[in-house]
Amino acid sequence: MMNERINFSQIFIVGLLLSLTFSCAEKQPENLPAAEAVKTTLIKVNDYWQQQNPEHQWAFWDHAAYHTGNIEAYKITGLQAYLDYSQAWAEKNEWKGAKSDNKAEWKYHYGEKDDFVLFGDWQICFQTYIDLFHLTDPKDSTKIARALDVMEYQMATDSSDYWWWVDGLYMVMPVMTKLYHVTGNERYLEKLHEYFAYAKSIMYDEETGLFFRDAKYVYPKHKSTNGFKDFWARGDGWLFAGLAKILQDLPEDYIHRYEFVSVYQKMAETLKNAQQPEGYWTRSILDPEHAPGPETSGTAFFTYGYLWGINNGLLSEQEYLATALQGWNYLTSTGIQENGHVGYVQPIGERAIPGQVVDENSTSNFGVGALLLAASEMYRYVKK
Repeated sequence: MMNERINFSQIFIVGLLLSLTFSCAEKQPENLPAAEAVKTTLIKVNDYWQQQNPEHQWAFWDHAAYHTGNIEAYKITGLQAYLDYSQAWAEKNEWKGAKSDNKAEWKYHYGEKDDFVLFGDWQICFQTYIDLFHLTDPKDSTKIARALDVMEYQMATDSSDYWWWVDGLYMVMPVMTKLYHVTGNERYLEKLHEYFAYAKSIMYDEETGLFFRDAKYVYPKHKSTNGFKDFWARGDGWLFAGLAKILQDLPEDYIHRYEFVSVYQKMAETLKNAQQPEGYWTRSILDPEHAPGPETSGTAFFTYGYLWGINNGLLSEQEYLATALQGWNYLTSTGIQENGHVGYVQPIGERAIPGQVVDENSTSNFGVGALLLAASEMYRYVKK
């Protein structure tokens, strides 16, 4: 009788395991891409961009944003050409952003000249320089010397209003957390929160959890075509992606970590409900009629942000995977053209513009960078 009971137990356990296996298989989303298909898409997009743009440009934000995606593409593929591409760009720019060495003339409001060293659009390049430092030769501090010099000078000033536009949060927040890991200097984390608190004070909307692009666009001073709050998709995309990038670097016991997590999770909740049935987000997030039609850069940043959160346990897979997959489906079915060209990227700007043409021919370096971020994180998800 004892052997008979054991056999029945074994049969029950095997049956239970088979049932769970089939149940899990049934719950797999039908549109979940294969890992190799994701990698193939990533390579097609990045190869096309690099072939079309063999000459390296300045270290201003638009080119630098592409390289943040290119570095992730290298981590996924291991293709030396990708690493070499960013290395050559960094060398051309002397491992600097804006190049003035006269600290007495350094400025931080908008400016495209070499004396605007403290302006965040000139600091995003430091993200890639720091990554190259780690990926090539962590003993070669020349790659990050300028980043350290600039950011430590900035932190020594009394100003806290460095991040007055939402894009700047993507540009510089990850620089702060990356340099914290290089140096162990907690001043980077203190200033990260101080600068972020200022940004929240002028741009954050408590009701939705979203950020206006800057103080000019705060409701009700500014409204969308239909009288709604006008949140610019790429602007909030910069932030959603930027939060994902710093949360992977913030210490678990960091005193302000929960604040960053809560902003990130509130954004995820609001954005989920604003996604269009086709998987994209319109340029004015809460007023689709303001500037209707697909847009790739904001959608790619949001898709990346959702996938990173799911991959790292900060967003519920059950609640948000369908949103991420819808975004990915839009990117691969509409955003990416057959030859690897990334289309439907709103041109450089700061708001959703009614009547502006955004079509399959509309592309940009930063849009490709956002797409590479999304593809890299999708690969990590399906490869698990």
